[in-house]
Amino acid sequence: MANQHVKNFNRLARLDLPGGGQVRVDGDYCYVGHMDAPLGTTIIDVSDPGAPKIVAQVKMDDPWSHSHKVRVSGDLMIVNHEQNKRHFHRKGEGLLEHVQAVREHDGRDPTDAELAQFLGVTPDDIPTLRESARRGYHDGGFRIYDIADRSNPKLLCHKKTHGFGVHRFDIDERYLYMSTEMPGYVGNILMVYQYDDPANPIEVGRWWMPEQENYEGERPFWKGYQNRLHHTQRVGDELWAACWHAGFRVIDATDITALKTICDFDYHPPSKHPTHTVKPLPDQIGGRRYALAVDEEHAHKKGQLPAHLWVFDVTDLSDVRYASAFHVSELDTPYATAGGRFGAHQFAEILHGNTVFCAWFSGGLRAIDLSDPHDPTEVGHFIPKPSGGHAAPQSNDVFVDERGIVYLLDRLEGLDILEFRPG
Repeated sequence: MANQHVKNFNRLARLDLPGGGQVRVDGDYCYVGHMDAPLGTTIIDVSDPGAPKIVAQVKMDDPWSHSHKVRVSGDLMIVNHEQNKRHFHRKGEGLLEHVQAVREHDGRDPTDAELAQFLGVTPDDIPTLRESARRGYHDGGFRIYDIADRSNPKLLCHKKTHGFGVHRFDIDERYLYMSTEMPGYVGNILMVYQYDDPANPIEVGRWWMPEQENYEGERPFWKGYQNRLHHTQRVGDELWAACWHAGFRVIDATDITALKTICDFDYHPPSKHPTHTVKPLPDQIGGRRYALAVDEEHAHKKGQLPAHLWVFDVTDLSDVRYASAFHVSELDTPYATAGGRFGAHQFAEILHGNTVFCAWFSGGLRAIDLSDPHDPTEVGHFIPKPSGGHAAPQSNDVFVDERGIVYLLDRLEGLDILEFRPG
């Protein structure tokens, strides 16, 4: 790897795993949630980070679901269970009704080309969407495994929710904070489950934005599914909620059965990109409290900035202020125009001090010093070479363990284990 693609990082090891959506480390083990079936979750022994060893792999039951997020609490492993390629399959929701309407009107079945034009897909997509519409999707939710023996995970429960199922989530010692669709709402809301009995988690609370209510089956007056919960993270008695194209909310979780919004801040516009993750820095700086929000790069529009990292002054939650933003230029990576996405996605959710590690798709990994939150400064980067025939890396998630070892996961292929050595 050319030196200009690495600054202040040293690669300890790499595993050419299939692409993943989330990486977490707990003790001596690393857990990777994979993007696509047949793999669901890989468990890796990283007691020696320079010599990682796969000890178990959980596979999916069928190709219609994926399990790309994973968290661990003691000897329990919790994973999401979500419709695979969910946005694509949802395009087929009106397929069967349209076929019936054409039959009644024209006395014939529509051609695949006509269906493709109606749904906004290609004719080659129609057989898959027809099968998807026929079978429906009823398996969304989450699963809990007993991993007392890391080499032999045992399924304890498959808790079903609704619609797509669970996307991203957070946990603590007592509660699971699940982002999922549920009847009566448009888009994902927050469902809180108590899992004292991991074989039978029970709902104890839920939260949603009022505009998501859809009890009578009518669309809300606002942007519908475009504005939804991505996920929350618990910080003390607060839940910090990234709400996609609706910015972020802060929720009072003092009473988990009666969650209350205490801050509502939407920065769309000026941002064209959805809010993926939001969380406050662990310590105040200069007597003030700051929070980070990272947007997710999706389909890029010419003339618009790629998705980036925001810094907000949240000292007064009734008066949130912009502090700064951190951008990565296309000139900062050789892969910006090689294919795939170029822009921000996710920072390491367990924050250590004022250095933030953020996965930047084809921009690789960026280490950002926020000692002065009004002037973010890059202090390191690691841009992996693409593998598996892909044109560009797609760095998707990052985690920093208790030893300071950094784990960088690509959504297409590869897990890099790194050591950060600030100059």
